[in-house]
Amino acid sequence: MPGTAIVEPMPTCQVVGAGAEVIGKQGHLHTPGISAQSAGARRIHLQIARIPPGGRANAHKHDGHETAIYIPSGESCMWYGEKLEQHLIARAGEFLYIPANMPHLPYNLSASESCVAVIARTDPNDQESVVLLPELDGAHGP
Repeated sequence: MPGTAIVEPMPTCQVVGAGAEVIGKQGHLHTPGISAQSAGARRIHLQIARIPPGGRANAHKHDGHETAIYIPSGESCMWYGEKLEQHLIARAGEFLYIPANMPHLPYNLSASESCVAVIARTDPNDQESVVLLPELDGAHGP
């Protein structure tokens, strides 16, 4: 009917079970939690990521979306910057912020312990904003 606006229902509070652990575009394991798909979220996504011992992600960025991370166990090293020229280490009990559009490549230096991260992103869709940067994958080893 002309002139009739489509009204989307308001999201409501809900409990969402963890999804199955999958390998995302970034190349590390993640367990989906809150997202547009699971809860109707509009501006946030929450997941658990795991980088196994000696594992690393693919170089990537999140187009237009910020990321906040809490590390409950293990430690993650990360190369970041336009050419992955900067480096940091986030340890258990620490938080990490990644600005929108920041190229980064997280990895786990430990040979025996997985790094577990709780990740919140301003993109409500799990993988939509991931932009792979294969030209940077070889910047720091295989």
